[in-house]
Amino acid sequence: MWGRFIHRFRWPVLIVSLGILIFSGIWGTSVFGKLTGTGFENRASESYQAAERTKEIFGDQGIDLIALYTAPDGQAIANHTAAVSSTLDALKSRPEVAAVLWDPAKMTSADGRSTYAAIRLHGADQDAKRDLFDALRPAIDVPGVTTEVGGAIAFLKAVNTQTTEDIAFAETISMPILLLLLIFIFRGLVAAVTPLVVGVFATLGAFAAVRVITLATDVSVFAINIITILGLGMAIDYALFVVSRFREELAQGHDTPTAISRTLATAGRTVLVSGLTIMLALSALLVFPQIFLRSMGYGGVAAVGVAMLASLTVLPAFLAVLGPRINAGRFFGGTRTAAPAASNERGWWGRLAHSVMRRPVIYALGVAAVLVTLALPSLQISFGGFDERLLPPESTVRTVNDRLDSGFTGAGATYPIELLVTGVSETALPAYVDSVKGVDGVTGAAVTATQGDAALVAVDYDGEPTEAATRAIVADLRDLPPPAAAEVQVGGRAALDLDLLDSLAERLPWAVGIMAGATLLLLFLAFGSLVLPIKAVIMNLISIGASFGVIVWGFQEGHLADLMGFTATGFLDPTNLVLILVILFGLATDYEVFLLSRVREEWDLTGDNTRAVTRGVQHTGGIITAAALLLAIVVGGFATGDMAFIKMMGVGMIVAIVVDATLVRMILVPATMRLVGRWNWWVPGPLGAFYRRFGIKHDGTAPTPDGTTAATVRDPALSARS
Repeated sequence: MWGRFIHRFRWPVLIVSLGILIFSGIWGTSVFGKLTGTGFENRASESYQAAERTKEIFGDQGIDLIALYTAPDGQAIANHTAAVSSTLDALKSRPEVAAVLWDPAKMTSADGRSTYAAIRLHGADQDAKRDLFDALRPAIDVPGVTTEVGGAIAFLKAVNTQTTEDIAFAETISMPILLLLLIFIFRGLVAAVTPLVVGVFATLGAFAAVRVITLATDVSVFAINIITILGLGMAIDYALFVVSRFREELAQGHDTPTAISRTLATAGRTVLVSGLTIMLALSALLVFPQIFLRSMGYGGVAAVGVAMLASLTVLPAFLAVLGPRINAGRFFGGTRTAAPAASNERGWWGRLAHSVMRRPVIYALGVAAVLVTLALPSLQISFGGFDERLLPPESTVRTVNDRLDSGFTGAGATYPIELLVTGVSETALPAYVDSVKGVDGVTGAAVTATQGDAALVAVDYDGEPTEAATRAIVADLRDLPPPAAAEVQVGGRAALDLDLLDSLAERLPWAVGIMAGATLLLLFLAFGSLVLPIKAVIMNLISIGASFGVIVWGFQEGHLADLMGFTATGFLDPTNLVLILVILFGLATDYEVFLLSRVREEWDLTGDNTRAVTRGVQHTGGIITAAALLLAIVVGGFATGDMAFIKMMGVGMIVAIVVDATLVRMILVPATMRLVGRWNWWVPGPLGAFYRRFGIKHDGTAPTPDGTTAATVRDPALSARS
């Protein structure tokens, strides 16, 4: 029905789609100016509330910029005191600047060559301050010395700039490679260009969708990352699957209208199930309070949703116009008109499936051993907040942070733990500060501001604010009894990290439940089986475990540091791991749906479990492998970036994609399906009735072994011949 509608109205569909594309390209790309660079904190947390109350009582007490001044070799910075002082005095008079803090006696390096000043900017939030920084930056320079600027706002600016550059570079190197691979896979220029066209449509359409979302809520700039990865990646995956099936139908002698109808009834159904499942999996990110993760959910759902819709409307309309001309521009001496899929079990993938079916235990144990080995390092996973070390070593912002740590008083002085004490008497405050000094790990504590019965206490410590030991100090300070009748809120960078970890740990079970529940429900509706959805969730987690093991080995332990040019910190940022978990779960489900959809078709025709799995692998093995290769190219471009967490996402996703599309889907899944036998298709009676009424079934147009149309759909409760 849908296929005939698309074919009949193919030109109106394409004209409307062109209008949407132009609109998205103009208005949708304005989203870049509407995104926030912040959003890593939990606004309901104690640390965030402490920061907000501190602003209300004392005004902004934060340090936004650190200006580091270094004298030439052989000179002392004291020789340039007048020049530094003159520049800083001029800064104080600028409207962008709220305060400049500089004390040469306390803020000079041990070697005497450098000094730093702390600068606080006006602005309602970090995004506003980031805009002020661009205009202010030249005024910070001091003649005759080297000026380097770091601090929170400079860090935010550097991260956003570097991320944008990394994405642009990734797209620049990946697009030509994708085109060449598509030409090789399809052996034709027209067919090869088609997925890229859908990818551009999906990406621009997702930009427009997120632009709409910015009208209602804050969206992080990092949503662009996931739109680029999933918009392009999933569009290519879906287009590859649809175009391959369309060419297969043409090769069987069907005319264009029939080929479109049969393609959408089979491959289109698969795309629908896959898209809905991945969208629901990505929606799990919306349960987290951090704008960063919610934004990834918005961007991911938009990207996959537009890719799915484009593959079910724009792409088939385009194919309806092209018809047999989809095979135009043949390369590599190919004269075939079909996609690279066989109609029997004698192809390479069919022989592999036969081999797996004959020795399922050996294959399953062998693959399990490999996956367990890859996953083992994940048992040593350690979490911590991100800092300037995620930037490339040559970054000025990172250089400033490193110099402050090594040449001055340490990170504790730059990022102190802040205690907001309210309702405290003048006599009780000194005793409380003394008790703070007695907490293990605290190297100093001092009152930095008072206002009525409120006081702000800065707590120093040795080490980094991102370390577990520092978070332990925060926890101990929160356990410390407050002064009588007073309230204490613990804030600062280390407290923000602790609250972030706590909120992620609290919400993660809900996110996993949503992903697993959505997968179980939709795969049951798609395949009418109780066992297959459960097995799919388990297989997904196995693939993700292998990926996490490589991430821990390569990035936490640093075995890939020299090769890829980053600094290992000994821990991993949990927000990125949550993001990788959700994305990989969706992608793994994508390949599972591709495989099981064809297996289900064959099962409906034959009722023979072994034959259905073998034919399913034969028909989809090449497509799944090609899709995985193309998606690996997309995410592989990100592994070439300079940001450490972008590299980590790229490597982690490549490992998971390759492992999932080869070892898991092509070997482990067939092996377990052979071992489970007819129970793959078992479903209790009431659920069987539910499936027959509400299931997402194909309409019986799947080709039979002799090329005719299957007229019936086998009841999932019927037993199989194994």
